[in-house]
Amino acid sequence: MALQKHHSLVRGALAGTALAALLLLGACATTSRETTNSIPRLNKPIESMNQSELSAATRSIGAEYARNPKDRSAGLNYATLLRMTGKNDQSLAVMQQVAIAYPNDRDVLAAYGKALAGAGQLEQALGTINRAQTPDRPDWRLKSAAGAILDQMDRPDEARAAYREALDIQPNEPSVLSNLGMSYLLARDLKTAETYLRSAINQPGADSRIRQNLALVVGLQGRFQEAENIARQELTSQQAEANVAYLKAMLAQDNSWQKLSSNDDKKNTN
Repeated sequence: MALQKHHSLVRGALAGTALAALLLLGACATTSRETTNSIPRLNKPIESMNQSELSAATRSIGAEYARNPKDRSAGLNYATLLRMTGKNDQSLAVMQQVAIAYPNDRDVLAAYGKALAGAGQLEQALGTINRAQTPDRPDWRLKSAAGAILDQMDRPDEARAAYREALDIQPNEPSVLSNLGMSYLLARDLKTAETYLRSAINQPGADSRIRQNLALVVGLQGRFQEAENIARQELTSQQAEANVAYLKAMLAQDNSWQKLSSNDDKKNTN
């Protein structure tokens, strides 16, 4: 896998797509906590579901949405589930309908922006997120979502400014610290990325996805056993071992690891 393609996949993770295609076979990496309500009749949050649970929930909530497309909660949850299972175009189609029904709802606009980003419509996504924001009541989730989109647009300085504004509103929020870490990963500054991700994982409310992001960054620095140990805290031993084996194989192709390592060493000597 070429380094350029690797960066593209990490940017996809920032938008909320599954990082399984890159490394994390048993987890999803997203940039922020979902703002939707809990899944009806299910006790488990969306972000902690495995792939089979996500598929079952998608069928269940999809049926509920089909019965009543104007149900705000069903629409938001269904779009989130579709996005987390890689069905970005369908997620966007659902959110377009929800946004028509609730044009002034900030949570709806935020989810619509995420759906646009997932479908690759980054300029429209950023505009939608910015319209959802209000100067008198700034929302840290929207700031963080805007930062994730800006990172995908190769505007890292603006992205990090957005993350830091989010942290001013919600200090030590683990999902925002994780986003900031992933932003530095995109810039190949692995040590700074690890610093932010370690800070994120030590905060109350940090979830499995943040831990898996940390495992990724540690693995990219060649510390494979440590990465496996981190991943193993949520994944099975077999999944963690498979993740590390995949990472080793990926880094062996096209000298990807050497390029990352060389760049990181240069940053540390300047």
